[in-house]
Amino acid sequence: MDLIKIVEKEFAAGKKIPSFKSGDTVTVSYQIKEGDKTRIQKFQGIVIQKGSQGSTATFTVRKVSDGIGVERIFPVSSPFIEEVIVNKRGSVRRARLFYLRDAVGKAARIKEKKFSK
Repeated sequence: MDLIKIVEKEFAAGKKIPSFKSGDTVTVSYQIKEGDKTRIQKFQGIVIQKGSQGSTATFTVRKVSDGIGVERIFPVSSPFIEEVIVNKRGSVRRARLFYLRDAVGKAARIKEKKFSK
């Protein structure tokens, strides 16, 4: 078991991803290969869950595009993730925000966390 953890740490040492929680609005720059070309696609949305730990950790980002909800699951240790930018910090009480799938209009909004200096 210790050997597995050592190997996971070596793979995880590649890229630094900022800390974020569910409810935060993030922009994920993801590298896409189309034939022999590669391009970077930015996917901006709300983090609705973070799953597992270690090298198999994932996070799910949800956005509404043309009135249709789109969810995408990103592996944290993926070599195709260029960068993750945290745009807003959300104030939520839950770790998994699946209720946003059914919410429409104002009910689908998340309050922004306020910071005091």
